[in-house]
Amino acid sequence: MKKVYYFASDFHLGLDVPQPSKEREKIIITWLESIYPTTAELFLLGDLFDYWFEYQTAVPRGHVRFLASLARFTDAGIPVHVFTGNHDMWMFDYLEKEIGVKIYRKPQSFKLYGKSFLLGHGDGLGPADHGYKFIKKVFASKLNQWLFARLHPNTGINLMKRLSQKSEKQSVPFLGKDNEWLVQYCEEQLTSQETEYFIFGHRHLPISHKLSNDRSMYINLGDWLTHMTYVAYDGEKLELKNYEY
Repeated sequence: MKKVYYFASDFHLGLDVPQPSKEREKIIITWLESIYPTTAELFLLGDLFDYWFEYQTAVPRGHVRFLASLARFTDAGIPVHVFTGNHDMWMFDYLEKEIGVKIYRKPQSFKLYGKSFLLGHGDGLGPADHGYKFIKKVFASKLNQWLFARLHPNTGINLMKRLSQKSEKQSVPFLGKDNEWLVQYCEEQLTSQETEYFIFGHRHLPISHKLSNDRSMYINLGDWLTHMTYVAYDGEKLELKNYEY
């Protein structure tokens, strides 16, 4: 049986819309169980949680079954790559130490079955969105993280939850290559490196868009709030799929 590389993002566990988080978690776990026998490596490209902050001795409660599902992969020697997103950027070393995943904070290049991939969550990339880029720098500050950690977990995590639930997560239709920031980012990257597949999340819209050199594709993974979409790559074909449950 040929092994498959799988990619997904934007689970937003902890958010109870449009369905309760526990229901969405069950769907995600069922999907993980379905792909387990064929997985070469699993790539999760950010916003797995709707809010996340790791205190030295505490993490947000919940998601135990999901984390156990990931541990099943790593315990079997199947690599699990987790990228931080804008909702879970304060993910530090807990998941690495407890379940053995590999954490990434910036886009990373991979060679899979001889093809080149650039993977990341997608937030703050490309032109414009300067307000968010500034906010991201604030949240990425070691000093600000230290100051936030001085809050009691009940206060800090509840504050994060309220702020996260107010943020916009609805996808909007494809805006065209001239107005899609991630398309522009991919095109810019192609001027300095040859990459066949650019795969990102964050956009909450499943997208498969051929880039200007006709040899490269930009793929957005959509989300698991409404679309239940993921990518599978077996070395011969790369498919953006809907999970039917």
